[in-house]
Amino acid sequence: MAGEEAAAAAAAPEAAGPGPAQPPAEARPDGGEAGNGGGYDGKCVFCRIARREEPGTALLPCEYEDLVCFRDIRPGAPHHYLVVPVEHMGNCKTLKKEHIPVVKKMVEVGKTVLQRNNFSDLNDVRMGFHWPPFCSISHLHLHVLAPASQLGFLSRLIYRINSYWFITMPIVEEWLSEKGHDLLEVSNPVFTMEGGSHGYVSCP
Repeated sequence: MAGEEAAAAAAAPEAAGPGPAQPPAEARPDGGEAGNGGGYDGKCVFCRIARREEPGTALLPCEYEDLVCFRDIRPGAPHHYLVVPVEHMGNCKTLKKEHIPVVKKMVEVGKTVLQRNNFSDLNDVRMGFHWPPFCSISHLHLHVLAPASQLGFLSRLIYRINSYWFITMPIVEEWLSEKGHDLLEVSNPVFTMEGGSHGYVSCP
């Protein structure tokens, strides 16, 4: 997978197997992850970044102590940031209704960092998560890309709106808030919603 998680996976082989991104060895068959209830995983590069143990990754100002934000090491757009919880959380499939406040704060941080970096057109932003097994780092992280209209060919594929491998925030928020489901209950929320795929809806 492109981006910070791909580079981190290369530096930390236990995060991903050879070839296509794979869940870590400790992952459960249900898509969850052992010990994803919080805390610190010394094998997780995002845990180390969040605690400033990776000097090569600079943390950007963040208004919440339980979240960090930093630039993706392999950006897919002129602005490409990752918003990550400090406490270890599993991938997006482990999100539950109780995580709605955290997800909303992650979106808020993403919008704020864009504005602080002189990007104000929030209608031209793409935010979302890679759906397992298409995420090589199983620590929850929100991709924030802008301008979405300037994504290159490869980035448009990797961050394709509401595909089998990438789900955007409107779908995540709708599934958790309006439908009241945990994401663990479904194979992919995009393709289990009434009416079929929402593959070409816009992302605010």
